[in-house]
Amino acid sequence: MNNYDPDNLNQFNEHGVSCDSLTSERKSHHSDKTKQNLVSRLNRIEGQIRGIKGLIEKDTYCDDVITQLAATQAALNSVAKVLLEGHMKSCVVERIQEGDYEVVDELLTTIQRLIKK
Repeated sequence: MNNYDPDNLNQFNEHGVSCDSLTSERKSHHSDKTKQNLVSRLNRIEGQIRGIKGLIEKDTYCDDVITQLAATQAALNSVAKVLLEGHMKSCVVERIQEGDYEVVDELLTTIQRLIKK
């Protein structure tokens, strides 16, 4: 992050993310590799959800359905972990370097939402 160039809003850090906090619309700009990874994970999760729906429709034993739900939740948590790590190592660091310490409260709120489960 030491090479941060506020004039280059399209740069990526070593985590494949660049967060543009200098405009009114904040966005993450994930690298193609990171996006592909996240979309692939979400596609698998989508398949798991469809599978769970099928289990319920087939009156599958409740414990088996709950096991699949737990696996799906773990997969979602994994996606959230990847996003949170990238967010902290890029967006949060960049905003702090710019003097925007409000991002710390935003981050704490985000973490509270994730651990509320």
